[in-house]
Amino acid sequence: MADTSFDERAAYIVAKAQETLGKTPDRITTPGGKSRSSMRLHFGEDRAIATLRENFRRTHLEAYVLEKLGPHCDDIPRVLGVNEDVLFQSDTGEIRLSSEVLEHNESDQVELAAEACAAIFRIHAAARQTDLAEMLPHLGSNRDWIINLVGSVDALQAYSMGIPKEFDFVSVAERMDQPGRQFLKWDCRAGNAAIGDDGFVRWFDFEYAGLRHGAEDFAWLIADETWPVSPDKMADVMIDTYDHGSGYDIADYLDYLSVYVTLHAVQRLKLIQKEVKKRGWLSKTRVIKYDDAGVHPDYARQLCRVGAYYAAQSKLTAPLARNFEAAGRAFQAIADG
Repeated sequence: MADTSFDERAAYIVAKAQETLGKTPDRITTPGGKSRSSMRLHFGEDRAIATLRENFRRTHLEAYVLEKLGPHCDDIPRVLGVNEDVLFQSDTGEIRLSSEVLEHNESDQVELAAEACAAIFRIHAAARQTDLAEMLPHLGSNRDWIINLVGSVDALQAYSMGIPKEFDFVSVAERMDQPGRQFLKWDCRAGNAAIGDDGFVRWFDFEYAGLRHGAEDFAWLIADETWPVSPDKMADVMIDTYDHGSGYDIADYLDYLSVYVTLHAVQRLKLIQKEVKKRGWLSKTRVIKYDDAGVHPDYARQLCRVGAYYAAQSKLTAPLARNFEAAGRAFQAIADG
């Protein structure tokens, strides 16, 4: 059965493109599948991305953020126009970072990781040259959000003999209680960056942008279960690319990052567990092609490696390292089948 909703959305976007860009696309492709909110419009040799989200406020927030950042950095798409609920933006590239990184050896993967992290730091620096810190929402700023984030470590109990009593819930919650000082793109998984025709890594999808500590953006990449770069190499990348103009002492920044990566890895594990119950395990090919959750035992095991490494980097989360190691063994057993 034909997806009439897609056909209707495509026809609507074509009409808006004619009004806004003054031309009609030769064809439309769907880089993330027909269910996603963005489509690629092809105009001969030229391309543009059209985004029609269910929540038009997020579309307008994204356009607002990109327009503010645009004059200060080249690591993001350019806004080509907004027509009611449709955002038209430049195409950052057809090759996603998540697939490109898999085509390289370890040293080249580390180089790509450095380029991706440097781009995030440049985006943050660009935001400090704007008034976005006065305009954007604060992310994860309420007590319930923090309690849920820290309390999620209970998900590790299924793979081990319980959470160690040395894990101090209150101290970790206090560490996570951060004022909204720094711009965040949010959702910096590798599938939300692309390699342009000029070879540069650029980030897209800014609809969840807001304010928090700042290190959270890097946690999304480091604890992206499909990201193949080992956690110790990512720690080196963070030191090498760190922006000393960020307003934080590097040691404190990296300690906060370690705690947040640990908790974020648990969040991703919970998502994988939920999706496995719904859909079963997926192939790696499908996950990468559609930028899906990493519902494969090898990806879950990678998350456990990341969680164990970063947990050990901070005294606040060190007790959880053994929980991640036990979970990793469980996923290894599933992979060995």
